[in-house]
Amino acid sequence: MVIINACKIAAHKLKMFSELVMFSHTLFSLPFAIISMVWAAGGWPSGHIMLWGLIALIGARNGANAFNRLVDRIFDGQNPRTAHRHLPRRLLAEKEVAVFIVVNYMIFIAASGMLNLLCLILSPVAIVLISSYSYTKRFTYLSHLYLGFVIASAPIGAWFAVTGQIAFTPFVIGTVVMLWIAGFDIIYGTQDIDFDRRAGLWSIPSYFGLENALRIAAALHFIMVALLLFLYLWRGLGWIYLAGIGVATLLLMTEHRIIKPSNRQLMKVASYNLNQVISSVILACTLVDYFYVS
Repeated sequence: MVIINACKIAAHKLKMFSELVMFSHTLFSLPFAIISMVWAAGGWPSGHIMLWGLIALIGARNGANAFNRLVDRIFDGQNPRTAHRHLPRRLLAEKEVAVFIVVNYMIFIAASGMLNLLCLILSPVAIVLISSYSYTKRFTYLSHLYLGFVIASAPIGAWFAVTGQIAFTPFVIGTVVMLWIAGFDIIYGTQDIDFDRRAGLWSIPSYFGLENALRIAAALHFIMVALLLFLYLWRGLGWIYLAGIGVATLLLMTEHRIIKPSNRQLMKVASYNLNQVISSVILACTLVDYFYVS
């Protein structure tokens, strides 16, 4: 009975931490990291690289998301939209979250070391970058772009994991991710315009207003699509990749058409659900095109 209760407690804690870091949102960065790995390797990378690359990605992402929740816990508790989160409701203790952060960053460093020397050397730099995002909202409305820049480290790091070298292509993929993430983070941030202004937090919606913020988000996504088309030409890709970009573009257009900040469920669909489909479509079409068409 003691063992059963211990297992139940452990499972409950695991569920709490998974919700804390929104583990399902790994679908934002993972597909582009896989594309980067495949292109870098000229095919499927070895199982060793895939395994440790995935572990590194998950460790970095979990640590960064938990760090953001810990740093923002006071603001989250004051914002009606986020007051239900785990730390404001004390469903998880601050010390528990701090330990979770340290463990995940240690996993990230260890996994980086299993990949190659370049990844190991850059891992502390990556930790500083992904952790510092949480503070950018205190002093710049460019925090959305910084978030995108941080998440863009996934495909760039994936390339480094395979080759141990710096190249042009992963930075283009990273820029695609940065613009994409920044665009839908701006959309998501339109829900908090009034709160951000009261709390003194910086965001493009609170600084430029709703309509201008949505125009900026649309412009970022337009450039993102243009870069995906550039990759089509640069990499000499085929029609299935191009069809995937077409589907992703239609989904982005749908995302911008259904925006309604007063409807939380609709904003979740626009900012999260559709974008998870977008990254999955791009991944599937890119892999099929690469292995069976190009």
